[in-house]
Amino acid sequence: MAGDGGVDESKRATLRRFAALGASSPLVRFSSDDSDSDARSAIAGYVSTTPGAHFSKIRDDLQLGTGETQHHLRELEGEGTVESRRDGDYRRFFLAEEFTEREKVALGYLRRETPRGMLVALLRDPTLSAGDLADRVGVSRPTVSKYAAELEEAGLLDREDYTVAVPETLLVLVVRYADSFGDEAAALAREAADLVSYDP
Repeated sequence: MAGDGGVDESKRATLRRFAALGASSPLVRFSSDDSDSDARSAIAGYVSTTPGAHFSKIRDDLQLGTGETQHHLRELEGEGTVESRRDGDYRRFFLAEEFTEREKVALGYLRRETPRGMLVALLRDPTLSAGDLADRVGVSRPTVSKYAAELEEAGLLDREDYTVAVPETLLVLVVRYADSFGDEAAALAREAADLVSYDP
């Protein structure tokens, strides 16, 4: 607790902002008349706008304690509001029944800076080579190769010619949640209409 109230006020404002989002979700089935349900509403709201966020990100961005976050996520999973999946060292959280397994995998990679940078760059310019990607993302070629292998195994990239395997899925996710992915994703979202062709 902060003596001057600064930290507590910041935490309360953050929780209120995300609780409003959580309360508007039809999946959230609890009242908002106590601090526990406010925190759970905030977590649900956060997960709805940042699907695929891992535990530490949720805890830190909402300024919650570790035990508090664990408790509320367990409650939310138990009542069927959120669901989670293991992704390497992380457990990622999603609103229940909102995403296919492929979309959850894609969101997991979009939540990682380097794979996201690679995928966004390739969506913007499908002609990029491995060397171009390394330059564009600001990493080494071995790093690009390492993540390209992971993305290929996940069914998101064809490493032979560095083409995105499911561009429509990725583009929809990037556009829908652009604000949670950073500047490059936001720029791609603004250009999305020019990248999609419609041929009825």
